[in-house]
Amino acid sequence: MDLLIQQLSQELSLNPTHVEAVVKLLDEGNTIPFIARYRKEAHGSMSDDVLRDLADRLNYLRNLSARREEIRKAIQTQGKLTAALSAKLNKADTLAKLEDLYRPYRPKRRTRATMAKEKGLEPLAAALLLQQKDSVPEALAEGYVDADKGVKTVKDALAGASDILAESISDDADTRNLLREELQRHGRLTVRAAQEEDSVYRNYYEFDQPVSRLQGHQVLAINRGEKEGFLKVTVELEPESSLRLLNRKWVHGSSASAELVKAAAADAYQRLIFPALCRELRNQLTEQASEGAIQTFSRNLKPLLMQPPVKGFVTLGLDPGFVNGCKAAVVDGTGKVLDTAILYPTTSKRRRADSMQRLKQLVETHHIQHVAIGNGTGGREAEQFVVEAIQQEHLPISYMVVSEAGASVYSASKLASEELGQYDVNLRSAVSIARRMQDPLAELVKIDPKSIGVGQYQHDMPAARLDAALGGVVEDCVNAVGADVNTASPALLTHIAGLNATTAKNIVAYREEHGPFHARKELLKVAKLGPKAFQQCAGFLRVPESDSILDNTGVHPESYAAATALLNLCGYTLQDVAEGSIQALALKLKSLDLTEAAQTCGVGQATLQDIAAELLKPGRDPRDELPAPMLRQDVLEMKDLKVGMSLRGTVRNVVDFGAFVDIGVHHDGLVHISKISDRYLKHPSEVLSVGDVVQVAVIDVDVAKKRISLSMKKEDFAE
Repeated sequence: MDLLIQQLSQELSLNPTHVEAVVKLLDEGNTIPFIARYRKEAHGSMSDDVLRDLADRLNYLRNLSARREEIRKAIQTQGKLTAALSAKLNKADTLAKLEDLYRPYRPKRRTRATMAKEKGLEPLAAALLLQQKDSVPEALAEGYVDADKGVKTVKDALAGASDILAESISDDADTRNLLREELQRHGRLTVRAAQEEDSVYRNYYEFDQPVSRLQGHQVLAINRGEKEGFLKVTVELEPESSLRLLNRKWVHGSSASAELVKAAAADAYQRLIFPALCRELRNQLTEQASEGAIQTFSRNLKPLLMQPPVKGFVTLGLDPGFVNGCKAAVVDGTGKVLDTAILYPTTSKRRRADSMQRLKQLVETHHIQHVAIGNGTGGREAEQFVVEAIQQEHLPISYMVVSEAGASVYSASKLASEELGQYDVNLRSAVSIARRMQDPLAELVKIDPKSIGVGQYQHDMPAARLDAALGGVVEDCVNAVGADVNTASPALLTHIAGLNATTAKNIVAYREEHGPFHARKELLKVAKLGPKAFQQCAGFLRVPESDSILDNTGVHPESYAAATALLNLCGYTLQDVAEGSIQALALKLKSLDLTEAAQTCGVGQATLQDIAAELLKPGRDPRDELPAPMLRQDVLEMKDLKVGMSLRGTVRNVVDFGAFVDIGVHHDGLVHISKISDRYLKHPSEVLSVGDVVQVAVIDVDVAKKRISLSMKKEDFAE
């Protein structure tokens, strides 16, 4: 079996046969959603997340292998590749270890050591390194004194030889790895204030922490504070233990030459090794913290995208504002704009009263049922205005505060201009806020995931890695839900497996020219959408207008014959599926020999079970099975909060140190990680996700600082 397959299998604890199948499928150009959904037998029903981890690791190992061969060829060209070195290159399992091995052979800028080598002092350095018992460094050096070469004295010769020794010690891979481990075990990160000015980084003005205990959010905060000039950061390590390790490896005996080698080792450590390892450590800490932040971002993004939609209701979107008023947009159950207005909740009493009557008129004219209020500046006041209108005018509506993160980005985008070109930028935001309530996924895919606001330090992350991770989450969510090919926007279609921006636009252009699609196979008529793209996308696109009910399910066209065969086995027809009269299908399937039934239908058992599940719920939206979002008709103020008060709230963000919960007072409260559960948690995401509705107790309120501390522990709830 291929060594790469073996390594992936061992590292990820996966069946090697399944790993080999996935690698083959990826190399054939199949997408992760397609593999996860429609090739379960090949990979043993791995999840999307596992498949992405496998794909990422595969890419890393292949890049590692490519770099290994580049280094091997470079050293071979120099005529310095030995069997022992080649074996070490083969054994190196990280890029850092590979680069350590390559360091002595890498082309260098002119250093003190290279200049000493140019003066012919390399043999002297080699002689000193032998540390022979009776050797006298001065005597050895006398033969290398040459004024024409710039070696005027014995002292000059020994100094140059010491420089060569220091660089050789520094370039030794085993030495670097030894000291790297020492720094990671015993190093400390020390942070001090760079200026006396108070700032958000004041918690780090006197900060001292072992490297091994640093938290990712601490590293990112310190990095940003250092970049902004508020913090001075140093890596510290007591040198004695490191020098002992160096001496143990390089110094032999107590001769005069040994003392010189000892001094060279100390110089190598202070001048070359330690500064480089500190830079490397800071980069490593940043990389690890960034990866952790990206994972948290991804974990938060998924439940946000998968929030249950509030479908089919006429909705009013409010983009809050003060002087210029609240921009209001009424959209129907499909997201079509019906009306717009500007309301003034915070100006004069007269304008406020007029605005309330205008709101009442909009509700009565368009039969508005829900109001989506953006949580930006003025959101609190807009919420109070809506609640007052509900109470005074007896309006039959409810509202929800919606995160407007990224709404301004969308409203000023080219896409918004194409979709809502007749409206100004602020009104576009109101439309987007309304649609976010109706179908969060369909609207949020129009915005760069980094702008959605469910992470920390996103602007400090490696852009390519963050985009790849978040793009994968968006892709998984969109394909898990599927899309109506006759209503989906190009922005949504772009994230369907096998499609890109061009084919997504071509699908929309085709339906605008020819009318709605009436069958999945009609997609093959779309420009630049070939058989491979069709294979990848077909199962995720729904065609409600099709004469075949299967076109409105997650059953892939390649399995239509299997679906029909399964229905026949159970005594049903496609017409029964369309009429919703196959409720007993699951029970009938259980009564059959599953292995035999799968063979009869020509598919694997996992695929057969998926087909059965899809037949039971044509056109289903998996989000409908999730708890409904919280809708309100009243409002709380921070001053109304009392310690011990129990409230229901919605989790807005999950970070390393806790979770922020919306309890209806405009300012989210923080549930610290220590207050989430009675059991120890490594990370809040173990029990909480964005969008979760939770019961919390108020444990502290700081009105001046606008901070609310919450708890989910039973002990903090009032009796």
